[in-house]
Amino acid sequence: MTGNVFDTLTERGFIAQCTDEAEVKKLLGEKKVTFYIGFDPTADSLHAGHFIALMAMAHMQRAGHRPICLVGGGTGTIGDPSGRSDLRKVLTDEAIEHNCECFKKQMARFIDFSDGKALMVNNGDWLRKLGYIDLLREVGAHFTVNRMLTAECYKQRWEKGLTFLEFNYMVMQAYDFYKLNGDYDCVLQMGGDDQWSNIIAGVELTRRKTGRAAYGLTNKLLLKSDGSKMGKTAGGALWLDENKVSPYDFYQYWRNVDDADVKTCLSLLTFVPMDEVNRLSNLKDAAINEAKRVLAYEVTKLVHGEEAAKSAEKSAAEIFTGQSSENMPRVEVKDAVGKKLLDVLAAAKIIESKAEGRRLIAQNGLTLNDEKVSDVDYILTEKDFPAVIRKGKKKFFRILL
Repeated sequence: MTGNVFDTLTERGFIAQCTDEAEVKKLLGEKKVTFYIGFDPTADSLHAGHFIALMAMAHMQRAGHRPICLVGGGTGTIGDPSGRSDLRKVLTDEAIEHNCECFKKQMARFIDFSDGKALMVNNGDWLRKLGYIDLLREVGAHFTVNRMLTAECYKQRWEKGLTFLEFNYMVMQAYDFYKLNGDYDCVLQMGGDDQWSNIIAGVELTRRKTGRAAYGLTNKLLLKSDGSKMGKTAGGALWLDENKVSPYDFYQYWRNVDDADVKTCLSLLTFVPMDEVNRLSNLKDAAINEAKRVLAYEVTKLVHGEEAAKSAEKSAAEIFTGQSSENMPRVEVKDAVGKKLLDVLAAAKIIESKAEGRRLIAQNGLTLNDEKVSDVDYILTEKDFPAVIRKGKKKFFRILL
């Protein structure tokens, strides 16, 4: 084991809450600990909101501890009400299985699963086998409705209506910890700070039913300095799947974060040593761009690999100096010849709407093959392809038929 990872997580700003800080720190410093973080497969890709959890697991594993990545093949059929003002969409079994497989591939970039160094477990393996009466007798007796209703995740849904389906989520997640404790000697549950109530439930259930030690620790959520969620783009979530968000666009997101968020991102989302993080984040004015370049490169390398990070960095540098690049995002379109340029750009989601396209043209902010577009009704011809579109000053796209 290398040092005490609790000190690392504290220094880098991960820790939000802990059931017993002194005990957890002592535990992590004295022996190899098996811990888990749960991921419900509500989509076919992880997103920026999962990033901190992945990094926390990686730090823990590097310090000699064993992660369990728990995918929610069971809880995913219910949907976690935490942080939600509406009911989650109920997924089919096929969609859940597909999403779990996608998660495994992405997690493998952060976690070493070889030789039992980490485990990938699906809670559907036990939750789906539980009889309802068995669950009520074995688990339900340890929960009071009064206590459950004080949980923040339930209070947020109270006025709009909390379904009995969702009300069971906390019970199921608590059972996960109890099960993992018995099967794998898992003594620590980690997760985002919005999971605090669910984690406490699991800690208490495990202690009551086994009499063994169990602990909980939450990480800070990925928030901007103004308190809003980070990782939101015009097109929705900042996905870790390159087919949903290209490595170039992923790089550009982090390259363009606010100055005030640079230190937080470098601390939580990279392995850059803290001395260097402090140096970079203290740069001022134009010099802060060096820190943002390091951030964007390191984050893209973690998620998409070194080759993709180098390519994105090269493209960004070329585009910044006004050059087009072979590495710019590529978009394939069908039957574009003879159609209006704005219709094709809107369909390809290069512009959010034709209204945005008209505004760009009015402001001389849209070019086609280095020529400013002045006609909102411009019709594309075969000679235009392959086409290079510049949107604004720095966003380039290569359009292929």
